[in-house]
Amino acid sequence: MTGCDRNIILHWKISPAISGGQGGWGRRLLIKSFLRLLCNPFERGFLWSLVLINFLGSIYGFYWYRFQLAETPWYYLIFIPDSPLSSSLFTIALITIIMCKRSSWLELLAYFWVIKYGIWAVILNLDVNNYGQFGFDNLMLTISHAGMAVEGFLFLRHLKYSVPQLLGIVLWLGINDYMDYVVGLHPWLFDPGQLGLAQSSAIGLSVLLVLLGTLYLKNKNLT
Repeated sequence: MTGCDRNIILHWKISPAISGGQGGWGRRLLIKSFLRLLCNPFERGFLWSLVLINFLGSIYGFYWYRFQLAETPWYYLIFIPDSPLSSSLFTIALITIIMCKRSSWLELLAYFWVIKYGIWAVILNLDVNNYGQFGFDNLMLTISHAGMAVEGFLFLRHLKYSVPQLLGIVLWLGINDYMDYVVGLHPWLFDPGQLGLAQSSAIGLSVLLVLLGTLYLKNKNLT
């Protein structure tokens, strides 16, 4: 099991303080299930549940972008719906895992993309509170996009990739940020005052992901 000891799952004793005492079997089960998925997120039932969740989320995401997509020339469309495109790629990556047709290129792009735009959307939705507009939609978007980032990290830690693959992802992240904030194709924001935060957080997340990917490769080379 990659980067994890199965004995943690089979024999780990959960302290009464964490489990809630003798009656905390539900919490113990929840913690045990979480640790099992952390060690091995490739259980078939879990993969199919994520496929369904991300597929439905992607459909809603494209619906969310419908007005901006309608006003965008067709040759720029790929740069508009960042979040639903990332979750769509993640869905396809999961299906290739289930079918034993894995592509590290596809998985690396999907994991980086859902992490980046999951965190980015959380930042922008929470910032809406500064404009007095935070509502139920923002809450649901915050939760769902946080889930995107978590699932990206969950699978990224198990992925083996190469330097050329990482460089390819760096190139795509750079192109995407350029098109969003130089050409001006970034997703419509909740308030025009968010533009500076949107730009800085997008570029900052790209840089952090590249550093994370580089450190991961360096650690792999040392082991």
